[in-house]
Amino acid sequence: MKEIHTTVEIREALKDKLQRHFGRDADTATQKQIYRAACSVLRDIMTEQWMEHHCDEPGHEEKEVIYLSMEFLPGTSLRNNLFNMDLTDMFNEALEQLGFELEELQEMEPDAGLGNGGLGRLASCYLDALATQRIFGHGMSICYEYGIFKQRIVDGRQTELPDDWLTLGDVWLVHKDDEAEEVRFGGKLEEQWTADGKLKVTHKGYTTVVALPRDMLITGYDSPLLNTLRLWESTSPITIDMKLFAEGKYLQSMEEKHMAEVISKILYPEDAHREGKLLRMKQQYFFISASMQYLVKKHFRQYGTLDNFQDKLAIHINDTHPTMAIPELIRIFVDDYEMDWEDAWNKVRQCVSYTNHTVMPEALECWPEELFRETLPRIHSLILEINRRQHVRLLKNYPNQESLLSEMAIITQGQIRMANLCVESAHTVNGVSELHSQIIRSQLFPGFAKETPELFTSVTNGIAYRRWLCQANPKLCKLIEELIGPGFRKDAAELSQLRKYADDESVLFRLGEIKKDNKINLASYVAETMGVRLNIDSIFDVQVKRLHEYKRQLLNLIHILHLYLRIKEDPNADIYPRTFVFAAKSAAGYYMAKEIIRLANSISGMLEKDPAVRDRLRVVFLENYSVSLSERIMPAAEVSEQISLAGKEASGTGNMKLMINGALTLGTLDGANVEIHRQVGDDNMFLFGMRVEEVEALMLKGSYSPWNLMHSDPDLSAILRVLSGKIDGARFTEVFHSLTSGDHKNSDAYYILQDFASYKDAQHKIDKTYRDPNHWNRMSLNNIAGSGLFSADRAVLEYAQNIWHVQPMANGDSDADL
Repeated sequence: MKEIHTTVEIREALKDKLQRHFGRDADTATQKQIYRAACSVLRDIMTEQWMEHHCDEPGHEEKEVIYLSMEFLPGTSLRNNLFNMDLTDMFNEALEQLGFELEELQEMEPDAGLGNGGLGRLASCYLDALATQRIFGHGMSICYEYGIFKQRIVDGRQTELPDDWLTLGDVWLVHKDDEAEEVRFGGKLEEQWTADGKLKVTHKGYTTVVALPRDMLITGYDSPLLNTLRLWESTSPITIDMKLFAEGKYLQSMEEKHMAEVISKILYPEDAHREGKLLRMKQQYFFISASMQYLVKKHFRQYGTLDNFQDKLAIHINDTHPTMAIPELIRIFVDDYEMDWEDAWNKVRQCVSYTNHTVMPEALECWPEELFRETLPRIHSLILEINRRQHVRLLKNYPNQESLLSEMAIITQGQIRMANLCVESAHTVNGVSELHSQIIRSQLFPGFAKETPELFTSVTNGIAYRRWLCQANPKLCKLIEELIGPGFRKDAAELSQLRKYADDESVLFRLGEIKKDNKINLASYVAETMGVRLNIDSIFDVQVKRLHEYKRQLLNLIHILHLYLRIKEDPNADIYPRTFVFAAKSAAGYYMAKEIIRLANSISGMLEKDPAVRDRLRVVFLENYSVSLSERIMPAAEVSEQISLAGKEASGTGNMKLMINGALTLGTLDGANVEIHRQVGDDNMFLFGMRVEEVEALMLKGSYSPWNLMHSDPDLSAILRVLSGKIDGARFTEVFHSLTSGDHKNSDAYYILQDFASYKDAQHKIDKTYRDPNHWNRMSLNNIAGSGLFSADRAVLEYAQNIWHVQPMANGDSDADL
């Protein structure tokens, strides 16, 4: 296909796609058909550019990054790829000439159902940044047919529906079935010693699942380099058992195929039962085994040796889900290429790095050893050997320190601890903010930090800021470009130049007008989708993130009840009108999180039905939170609620997206809020709550009594009386008891009542500050100016220099192997 550079050529290419793929012309084509045609034309252009810089010829010397993640959350691709390749205007004009609107097509596109929350969005931001910085790198994961789930709020409750994103999203996937890999589950191991004294392990009686690769091209901003996200789809080598079918056992004849395909159906299946745990385990090994087999084969094909494997690949483990890459690589090296254990281990140690994303115990994966052995016998045997060698080393270096050995052990008490396996095996371990990195050294992995302190480092998270600023907030982007020029589009650090306009009242006024326009846009969406009319002049107070108790959406909600009670007690109370915007998905089996969603919706209903309150206080819970929805919310937000208990949030990235759009942070000194505070200072954010050391001291004291606190604080007493009764006709007994009942270890586990008074004071300060528009807009400008640090470009360059040891593509490079 020839290069396409003009509007006319794009228009003709669109017409050709419509004719060849759908047998239609522009006059008879449907919206879906023209959408597919537009995506297909763009994908052809991307493929052409990709082929200029990637080839399968031996001799390519660039080191590549392989980013392994259980989830990616790329959002929609049409708008993003057009923006990155500077083709938006051409496509818009070409489509208009055919009678279609580009914006309407962009609105049709579903978000790719490949992720859930911050972990997946961060992974996608880094793929964007790798391509932008011209670093060869590729993501690897699973091609989930139905994603996590599509959230619907029915009678105030979260309901999970399948997210059938592939009906339109598949247009971006390139099928490469000729590069399929086989993955083995179950079976038995047979061991025998060879004549030369080596132990040979044979895996027999296993079940095979076929992994089919689907590649999504990833563009970078103003970059000639495109990378890929490789997604594996599962199927069975046996499509149908003809013998069973002939016997009339029709469902049984297809059972093996269906059982294999379940692996790539849904992200994060509920694992409260054995079958759920087994499926999650299979999912992780499935995409890891397929990815590692592919990488080793490709490397050997290109170089004819594995001697330089560790010099050509930087394999990064994003949280613990991809940990099995470590034993799987050893299995391939030892079993398939007859490499000595020491050589295999050294290669793995030199090429694998690990990012820890949480200190929450439930997110530090542990597998029941019996289930693991049964499902992955060879991988289990290799982990046993890694654990044995670790134990021998620690006994030698730390004799008589049983607690240290137990803390660092990979296998203990019938559990395989994947985080410990990562830290034992990786050459570098990083946290994702300064505070989080300190905590993983001092609390999570203190034994490893004692043995090898140089193993640990920190890389503060970053966001694909062009998406959240240039694409989601074009009016703000235009203003910034007028003020400081276009350089910030390539280098976010240039945003700091905005500080010189902090006292320019005309700039501050325009900033306020842009925010108002964005609020109007969000209000129009809410009116259209929910039938609720928002007060544009109210403060838009936003908390949008995954629903988890430690993120303390409940603290926000009880403060809303406090404001409600103040208005009911005194209708003339001087409270500035507020609109509280929530959006969050709860894990399907997380009961308390789903109760908090129900509470938010009940409070919303109660306020909406009260004419004395609803124009001054409104709560909206926007269903099915996604990248696309957040692109609507972030530009309109004025208050950014980042209120997790200090020490619990690893970093956060929503705080960064809201900051760059001019929202002011209301937060604890937790996660990346620490760095935000350093960037803008006390005068440009609203801090509250205990610090980490105060939380730790309160925990150690062991005498925290929320019951006593409730009875000593009249505001809390009044709020909890409301919470103990009915709200909009519904009861929330478990939520009430989670704050007030049980022993001190289980009651108010995230210190909501302890931090309430401080939070209330900070909210009161917001109320007073907002009444001075110049002051508020100056704070907003200073936040935008300080947000450049949180660019994914900066984060990826830190990874490249300090962890992956890779170099950007030199100008003019055209040879690189995928």
